[in-house]
Amino acid sequence: MVTIKEIAATVGVSSATVSRVLNYDSTLSISNRKRQAIIETAEALNYATPRNRNRAIQQGLSKVALVHFLRPEQELVDPYYVALRLGIESRCAALQIETVKVYHTDAKPDAALLQSASGVIAIGRHDEDEIEWLRRHARLLVVADFVAFDEQIDSVQADLRVAMERLLQSLSGLGYRRMAYIGLFDRRAQTFVEWMTKAGWFDDRLLRSGDKTEEGGYRLARELLQEKRPPELIITFNDSMAIGVYRAAAELGLSIPTDISIASFNDNSVAQFLNPPLTTVHLPAEEIGETAVELLLERAGGRELAKQISLASRIVWRASTRSRPEEQAQ
Repeated sequence: MVTIKEIAATVGVSSATVSRVLNYDSTLSISNRKRQAIIETAEALNYATPRNRNRAIQQGLSKVALVHFLRPEQELVDPYYVALRLGIESRCAALQIETVKVYHTDAKPDAALLQSASGVIAIGRHDEDEIEWLRRHARLLVVADFVAFDEQIDSVQADLRVAMERLLQSLSGLGYRRMAYIGLFDRRAQTFVEWMTKAGWFDDRLLRSGDKTEEGGYRLARELLQEKRPPELIITFNDSMAIGVYRAAAELGLSIPTDISIASFNDNSVAQFLNPPLTTVHLPAEEIGETAVELLLERAGGRELAKQISLASRIVWRASTRSRPEEQAQ
């Protein structure tokens, strides 16, 4: 667990100063810049004050069950959901809350295990019957990375509709018109169809549904890139699929972004190391996990009004798409 001494050493102040800042001592004389540096460092290191750790204990949140919609081997190859789970686990660790992982199987989770936990966080898309079963057996329930059918259940997710709209608007500003989408048919795909149709550019031959894996990206990209009128740009469901598109382009002797441009979602660590580096929408996976824990804490503290939180995303521009005007001017 991160200590006040470590934060103080990082920022270059005394431990006493860090303690007073993190406990909101209004009598402390310190510059706004230094105060902000302490707070940002504490957040980056995932520090929890004794007050917050005590809050979890006082509110009876001692054990949280993570109910995943993926199997262990599926999560292992999906960095986004690994990051989301780590966000939950690191926040719980900082608050001294025990966690237990329950991965997807063909059977329902052990009801006794859920009932022994102070709260449950359901990760990823579960169907209505699964959520209703979890709600009946969990003391408290929060869903992470989707919105439950029951509006009385707390949820936190990234706003994929807004993310796709902003991506398409920005790409159109770079001159792209013939754009394709490959991947699962979720809010990303729905928004893609609606936005492209409204713009008058939608071609149903450039919408392909399939596996969200590297192999799925490779297969669908091969199909698209060998069309009589291939797309100028391919948007992929996630970065894993984008890697498959890179492979297909290389096999066909196509240059990125000259012959085919690529944009994606997630911003996994590998995206910046591809050749060329991948333009992608950063989705706040870890923050979604951390927020889910905070929602459980609030519920344990007596909050009755349900919350449905959407966290912001941002586009990380790299060299797999055309340069933006401000980059060309540099």
